[in-house]
Amino acid sequence: MNDPALAGLVAPADPRAGGDVPAFGALPRVAALDDLVTRVLAPNPGHMSLDGTNTYVLGVPGSGAAMVVDPGPDDEGHRRAVEDVVGAADAEVALILVTHHHYDHAEAAAAWAASFGCRVAAPTADVAGPGGTVIAGGDVLEAGGLRVEAVATPGHCSDHTAFRLPTGTVLTGDHILGRGTSVVAWPDGDLAAYLESLRRLLDLGPGALYPGHGPEMTDEAEAVVRYYADHRAFRERQVLAVLADGTEDPPAMVRRIYAAVGEHLWPAAERSTLACLHKLAAEGRVVEVAEDRWRLRP
Repeated sequence: MNDPALAGLVAPADPRAGGDVPAFGALPRVAALDDLVTRVLAPNPGHMSLDGTNTYVLGVPGSGAAMVVDPGPDDEGHRRAVEDVVGAADAEVALILVTHHHYDHAEAAAAWAASFGCRVAAPTADVAGPGGTVIAGGDVLEAGGLRVEAVATPGHCSDHTAFRLPTGTVLTGDHILGRGTSVVAWPDGDLAAYLESLRRLLDLGPGALYPGHGPEMTDEAEAVVRYYADHRAFRERQVLAVLADGTEDPPAMVRRIYAAVGEHLWPAAERSTLACLHKLAAEGRVVEVAEDRWRLRP
């Protein structure tokens, strides 16, 4: 259905569209992405987790040490698959890194650390656990001669952290996904912080993006970061347009703005819409006139 208030707004083009992107559900269980990184796909596909959580095994060949990024769900078969990758490299897990606290990334961290006899490095103490390391942007983690830099990328959630490799590749967690766009779910999600994190990532000049869900992005890495920023600006224009047309409550906004999107995604879309409204309110452009009812500021 065409919405006259939104008809003049044109969505930005996704640079991944029409490219050689594996179909949904077609990612291999294990894939060596480069000399330092192997992806092991967790068996937890879904609307929000896409093909499943990407667990990454990092290590310099021959060093005998590996890091595991985002172990994901505490699934025995998934842990065995990771162990097989580590064993094939004749290595041992020296460190587990976690991008953020969401369970589909962090659930297995403590159990796997106990199994491997290593520590967890994460941006919150709850995930790092007793004896673990709480990390912040700029911290460097090292194992087997591989140095990995933590890059603060809050926005998707308050503690979100990406990891940059010496090759220029960035493991983006849920900051940027291999398919579609990420959710910025108010109140833990903050759209202003998210946009600043996108700018920080672009300033790094990433050579490749390895996301927490979905396929890797190589040739188009910087274009995807720009697309994510453009997509957020497009959604903001849509929010302002339906406000100007008299729609005041977020559920009704979502029904108009996301009319072409499956209704199973509308709850997440509503949280992102709230994040947009709170950003606009902080800028003095909209006002909350009652609980969850919004208008353009006169």
